Amino acid sequence: MNGHRARKRFGQNFLSDPNIVRKIVDAIRPVEGETLVEIGPGLGAMTEPLLERAGHLHVVEIDRDLIARLRERFSADQLTIHEGDALKFDFATLGAPLRVVGNLPYNISTPLLFHFAGFADQVKDMTFMLQKEVVMRMVAEPDTADYGRLSVMLQYRFRMGRLFDVPPGAFRPAPKVTSSIVRLIPLPPEALDVQDEALFGRVVAAAFGQRRKTLRNTLRGLLDETGFSTLDVDPGLRGERLGVADYVRIANHISRHNPEA
Repeated sequence: MNGHRARKRFGQNFLSDPNIVRKIVDAIRPVEGETLVEIGPGLGAMTEPLLERAGHLHVVEIDRDLIARLRERFSADQLTIHEGDALKFDFATLGAPLRVVGNLPYNISTPLLFHFAGFADQVKDMTFMLQKEVVMRMVAEPDTADYGRLSVMLQYRFRMGRLFDVPPGAFRPAPKVTSSIVRLIPLPPEALDVQDEALFGRVVAAAFGQRRKTLRNTLRGLLDETGFSTLDVDPGLRGERLGVADYVRIANHISRHNPEA
């Protein structure tokens, strides 16, 4: 750990297994000239091999001690350091197409994923290490225990795939959970047919807000019995029974017939 104590408030667990690092970098396949940004480079385990292939790298890091170490280790020509919280960073300022990679802090992984989704138009792909439990929710199929709001919202914007798992022993300090590598590739604009994305988000959040309740209850005030009938959606179902396309149809119907919702 080179004298740096992992800070719990930043969700720090540093990757230390060189074989796993190599496997992740091989999966990313950096190419010189691309705009590549690493979230939370930490002690630089992935930063150096990424730089070897890409030639230049943007990094977003909140820990000032780690930033000082990065500045000592890499030149400004190699590394552009953006100091601050990735949750507040405007990735559009880096241009497009953008490739985003990183070992995301477990404690803010879900809000980070929603933040990144807002920049999907500028992104070529994203490759992240996350808690396996989160990745399983991201890629879950309808009518399974893992399927929920995160699944629907991300699957609407991205094609996603779980690449491989990373054991706790690959980190220092070792977390109590297994991690997974996941790749997200934005879907083309023509595939995104929601008329009102904010409304779509509200519908999905409502449907999964109380998982044990039926859609008749969770979508009360948004969709009436006539709407369910028109859409041919059984109001007695729970939210996890519907696919992404069903939520798109519901949101678009509400947008057309209940614009004040």
